[in-house]
Amino acid sequence: MTTISTSSMPTSPANQAGGFLQTALKPVPLWRRKLNRMLGHRGLVLGAAILAVIVLAALFAPLLAPHDPFEQNVSQRLIPPIWNALGSWDHVLGTDKLGRDYLSRLIYGARVSLIIGCAAALISGVIGTTLGVLAGYFGGRVDALISYIITTRLSMPVVLVALAMASLVGGSLKVVIILLGLLLWDRFAVVTRSATQQLRDAEFIAAAKAIGASTPYILVREILPNIMSALIVVITLEMAHAILLEATLSFLGLGVQPPTPSWGLMVSEGKSYMFFKPWVIVIPGVALAVLVLAINLVGDGLRDVNAPDGRN
Repeated sequence: MTTISTSSMPTSPANQAGGFLQTALKPVPLWRRKLNRMLGHRGLVLGAAILAVIVLAALFAPLLAPHDPFEQNVSQRLIPPIWNALGSWDHVLGTDKLGRDYLSRLIYGARVSLIIGCAAALISGVIGTTLGVLAGYFGGRVDALISYIITTRLSMPVVLVALAMASLVGGSLKVVIILLGLLLWDRFAVVTRSATQQLRDAEFIAAAKAIGASTPYILVREILPNIMSALIVVITLEMAHAILLEATLSFLGLGVQPPTPSWGLMVSEGKSYMFFKPWVIVIPGVALAVLVLAINLVGDGLRDVNAPDGRN
């Protein structure tokens, strides 16, 4: 008896079309769709590229900085940048009033801004997310109490409170981080409260309760991962907010103290020469604006990518 192998039989056009149709209808993984949306969002790509350059410059500051940012040389004070006729390649962006290399201080200043932005956003995110999730999940008196706390916080101007506290405690890097972390949690609380209220009656939450899952398990393992996309957007916005507030405090002499390189402090130190040597405030001001713009572009892009309609 002769056995006919099906593998040697020619494939009909109908089978080929069916195979192509199955391949075309194969669902695209979620991570691939999100990646395609990110790469197709021009603002997100531009912001991420600028932010990556600043982060890399901050991480490799000892290798990139041409001079010691703390080294003073009064004989070379206020040398203009290289595009000026009196500029020098030894100091590409010039020097400040104490003869310190401006490019080196600018690179090291990126470290200060990023550390303050990330640390303040982390502290405020933990506080605000905890309060928001508890208020949105339990409701009732817990929601009323936390809503009252949020309203009280929103009634206080952040800049005025930060100035008052910094003047009482004294300015330093640690004080600025703690102070901003304790003042910028309200947006986290509002967003997570609203998102948790939408999820607490969902079917997967009811299923978790039915199998006997504890409340901490539901909050950490079920609700928190589902509001993470909204939290990421808020984190980027609060990072930019914290960086601007640090620059404001440092400009007023209540933030990071000299000789620590800070972009806000560099603007403050150069304000006496702004009409005669405008580059001493333009350079750190532009750097600050570019960093905040990049963070906002990333935040707006992530919001668009995670939008339900998937707009780019």
